Amino acid sequence: MKNTKMMIVGFVSALSISIALSSSLLAKNNVPAGPTEASGEALRLQSLAKYTKVLGIVEMYNVDNLSIDQLVDKSLQGMLSNLDAHSSFLDKKSHENLKSQTDGEFGGLGITVGMRDNALTVIAPIEGTPADKAGMKAGDIILKINNQSTLSMTIDDAVGLMRGKPKTPIDLTVVRKGAVDPIKFHIIRDIITVESVYTRTIEDSVLYIRVTSFDKKVSTDVKEAIKKHAAKSKGIILDLRNNPGGLLDQAVELTDLFVDEGTIVSQKGRNKADDIAYKATKSATITDLPLVVLVNEGSASASEIVSGAIQDLKRGVIVGEKTFGKGSVQIVMPISETEAIKLTVARYYLPSGRTIQAVGVTPDIVVASGEVKNHEKQFNIKESDLKKHLEGQLEKTTHDMIDVTEVNATNKTTITADQLDKDIQLKEGVDIIKALIIVKGK
Repeated sequence: MKNTKMMIVGFVSALSISIALSSSLLAKNNVPAGPTEASGEALRLQSLAKYTKVLGIVEMYNVDNLSIDQLVDKSLQGMLSNLDAHSSFLDKKSHENLKSQTDGEFGGLGITVGMRDNALTVIAPIEGTPADKAGMKAGDIILKINNQSTLSMTIDDAVGLMRGKPKTPIDLTVVRKGAVDPIKFHIIRDIITVESVYTRTIEDSVLYIRVTSFDKKVSTDVKEAIKKHAAKSKGIILDLRNNPGGLLDQAVELTDLFVDEGTIVSQKGRNKADDIAYKATKSATITDLPLVVLVNEGSASASEIVSGAIQDLKRGVIVGEKTFGKGSVQIVMPISETEAIKLTVARYYLPSGRTIQAVGVTPDIVVASGEVKNHEKQFNIKESDLKKHLEGQLEKTTHDMIDVTEVNATNKTTITADQLDKDIQLKEGVDIIKALIIVKGK
């Protein structure tokens, strides 16, 4: 330990010598550094000296005998995680997890998570995945992963715990708005395979396009769907609810299918090299049909770019609930063969110049989720008819309660009136599209 202490002191001394040499060289060469530049360099070296000194003290006196490598990794984790909710230090295990996620060969739950008010929050469950089938919802706050608390846990650590071999179990304890007590989910991991785009028709004249995530084929699939139904379609509903985002280029290309001019989105960072504006091109636009976009609190990142751009450019009507508010750009920078840092380098800005980050997109027409209330089905009978009525309702309920996913599985072409009644946001979107079709036809 004595040698370690000497090494630390020696390094601090070297920094002090460096500061002195920098000052003397500036004076000797009469370099007009200016007070700001000179003081900034001195402050930088003093700060590095402070860090090294603290590192040496912790290594010498901390109750746990941690190696210098472990201490540096922990300090890097602390520094990156304190920058923002999406920056992080990726050690060997985290880096491997990120690679496996990119390759798509991993067992998981099918949820995208983010940090909201320092709480691990579900952005959206992906349709058809174990988490979706278990009943997890956008906005759920994850308190525990198995028996481990998520307080002060990084997103990467949480994702690492939730990911695992297919067919293995995991327990999540969540807090849900409106629920009195925490809810516990027992979920079996599986390989996550997602149908990113699927289409239905509503009353023959409205094309419904559901985009669950922005993978590399989204814009191509949507383009093909629009062309396929072009002859009958009079309006389009683009459903981005519970879509956690994905590839930026797909968000831009999807928006470009509907918008023929103007800036779709721009990103601005500290360095001018990171400033990019993505513009619409008339040649890529394939339809001018009336458009409604459905969003909710599970719509994030790329979904917010699409809905926000369409709103700012007055191309369609946004319906639903306020979106998540994830509008920052992260890049992964390797620092060794096995380690890297994930760093926020820019923020997204919509055509009007407003930011998405921590703000989200507020719909033009706010509609809470739920079913359409049908007053004809309200309970209003005489006491003498009670027994007969309840028996009839029980039999009716037994026959009528059909799982929505089951309906989707059996009906791959249309959305029925009964299904619309179970989704008030979609029903509102259809009503708006009908109005827009009438106005356009005048």
